[in-house]
Amino acid sequence: MANLVLRDLVKSYDKTEVLHSISLAVEDGEFVVFVGPSGCGKSTTLRLIAGLEEVTSGTIEIAGRVVNNLEPKDRDIAMVFQNYAIYPHMTVRKNIGFGLRSSKAPKAEKHKRIESVAELLGMTAYLDRKPSQLSGGQRQRVAIGRAMVRDPAVFLFDEPLSNLDAQLRTQMRLEIKKLHQRVGSTIVFVTHDQVEAMTMADRIVIMKDGHIQQVGTPAEVYHQPANTFVARFIGAPAMNMIPGVARPGGGVALSTGGTLDLGRALPEGRDIILGIRPEDLHTGHDTAVIEGAVNLREPLGHETLIYVETANGDVIAKADGRTPPEVGEVVHLGAAPENIHVFDAATGEALR
Repeated sequence: MANLVLRDLVKSYDKTEVLHSISLAVEDGEFVVFVGPSGCGKSTTLRLIAGLEEVTSGTIEIAGRVVNNLEPKDRDIAMVFQNYAIYPHMTVRKNIGFGLRSSKAPKAEKHKRIESVAELLGMTAYLDRKPSQLSGGQRQRVAIGRAMVRDPAVFLFDEPLSNLDAQLRTQMRLEIKKLHQRVGSTIVFVTHDQVEAMTMADRIVIMKDGHIQQVGTPAEVYHQPANTFVARFIGAPAMNMIPGVARPGGGVALSTGGTLDLGRALPEGRDIILGIRPEDLHTGHDTAVIEGAVNLREPLGHETLIYVETANGDVIAKADGRTPPEVGEVVHLGAAPENIHVFDAATGEALR
């Protein structure tokens, strides 16, 4: 295990800069997840760490050693890709052991390490099977085992669950998290799935257009988003964004009509955006701030998502699953002031 430090990392293709001065410190044994939309730079960052792409400027340190000019095999990392890339003609035992092909360890030691990794992954009973005799989740475990058997300083995962169905993704997500808790390895994991990020990470790195938008624990990025991009990206359904203008004494004149008293100091006269998560916006609240007609319902069993048409477009709220409002019914929605986020309309940055 080891720590990983990125300092002012830049990547350019010809004259196009795709990563802009990325800096991050990953602690020894930490599970860090990079998340963001397609093209944001998360996989490029991972490939730079792995040595599969050349750094334009900046440094990458693993265990205190700058590795910019080292080949991938000399960086003490192991990478698990989106595609399993396991050999169909080899048994599980040989596939896992392939990671030790260049090791000078005695044969008995290699055998012991293969057996140990197989036991950790629950694959001992499948060691003599071929990949064609395994499920998708088991094949992915073989790919993880091949990385684990080398005992690297840092594990790199590049969207390893993307090709699995929903049930298998959930299962493998839990297994990777449990594996991290048992082994305590340093892991950098890339995904476009915010659920994977929220459920697996010690810290999340949210990226957009080659820039880091926020780094924090799952609770921090969810409850204290740094800007409107993070607020919309993290959480499903996305956070409602309601324009308004700050008034004296903490009041806000809403574009949807009416005034809301947040009870906190705001820059008077500034255009702002109020962010309210659907679970915090509901009918029957003491202070109704939004009025509109329900134009769509999505029953989810214990609750129902309602889409409410307002003067400033639709907002999403949650209603009781047993007695939700009817389509066409006019509802009054409210939220507790402490659950309302405030952003600067011009910059999108959070106003704390």
